[in-house]
Amino acid sequence: MIDIKSEILAQRVIELHESQTLEMAAKARKLKEEGIDVINLTLGEPDFNTPEHIKEAAKKAIDENFSFYTPVPAIMELRKAIAEKLRRENALDVQAENIVVSTGAKQCLINAILALVNPGDEVIVFAPYWVSYVPMIQLAEGKAVLVEGKIENGFKITPEQLQAAINPKTKAILYSSPSNPTGTVYTKNELKAFADIVASYENIYIIADEIYEYINFEGNYWSIGAFENVKDKTITVNGFSKGFAMTGWRVGYLAAPKPIADACIKLQGQFTSATCSIAQKAALAAITGDMSFTETMKQAYLNRRNLVLDLLKDMPQIKTYLPQGAFYLFPDVSAYFGKTDGKTTIQNAHDLCMYLLHTAHVALVDGEGFGAKNCIRISFATSEENLKKAIERIKNALGKLY
Repeated sequence: MIDIKSEILAQRVIELHESQTLEMAAKARKLKEEGIDVINLTLGEPDFNTPEHIKEAAKKAIDENFSFYTPVPAIMELRKAIAEKLRRENALDVQAENIVVSTGAKQCLINAILALVNPGDEVIVFAPYWVSYVPMIQLAEGKAVLVEGKIENGFKITPEQLQAAINPKTKAILYSSPSNPTGTVYTKNELKAFADIVASYENIYIIADEIYEYINFEGNYWSIGAFENVKDKTITVNGFSKGFAMTGWRVGYLAAPKPIADACIKLQGQFTSATCSIAQKAALAAITGDMSFTETMKQAYLNRRNLVLDLLKDMPQIKTYLPQGAFYLFPDVSAYFGKTDGKTTIQNAHDLCMYLLHTAHVALVDGEGFGAKNCIRISFATSEENLKKAIERIKNALGKLY
């Protein structure tokens, strides 16, 4: 029998790891299919429906036969609306020519990385990080240099850490704020310190993932690309999935200096061309329409964050902190390593997640794929009822460990 991995598949595929979030979600689905009542807290997906005015715009586009290919970076009307939003809300100095719309923010990120990174180039990644950052850099044949923020500092890295990680091979810096998986939000002053460091290097760029911008509990959100000294060195990535509950619509966008935007268009023209024409019309309605839904959704997430933190107080061995955005908690669970229920011994966060999946029937994601092996990710993008049930189940299961 031929060993498919070694004889047929490309090395880049063999070396690529499956997304841990998707892997655990699949395990949860399998148990559900077997009739087990699993509470799934793995995926980063709003549990709200897309607002009606956005759906109506899509229906109208279908009725008007807006079903043909569009320009690769999207229809000009949408690019202009995104640029206007970024000027108005984020103080970014951009025009439509700087905007590229893609099939989700994930494609925007890989476009930017492939446009910038040569084999051997280094990309500094703020850790904990979203699971796909490192594989994307790997696909570009670059090297991810991880700079770790500690839970005691709300998972934020310091300017000193950033400065120490820079060397002649550094090509880019990649981070998310609000962060997936931690919910960390960098302040204007913290971002200014990073900008001042990057500005002193001619060939280092910033990729700022702002997909959770609208799920920000602190207010006063700031985009690093608004600083004059790095505006021509910053690629800002955002989209519609989280803030507008449009995950399945697959619409993301980036704003970049024109040479980088043009490079992303060139790449995208060979991969996917434009994203769905109907989804573009829906996105246009989202970004130009009523924002009250987004505010309502954010308040619900804030209530859930507070609920989860309150419920976890009964489990002091779980080390928590205060997420300032997104819909995740990323606690340190290392106090349970080495414990057993007499059958299963917990050696690491993955073991704990598997134990909780099969004992408590709660699906979580371990932190190793996010660059933090002592942590697990809890998504609170589900109902308060589910969260109460899930935390109670977790408490009971952990109570069996000694």
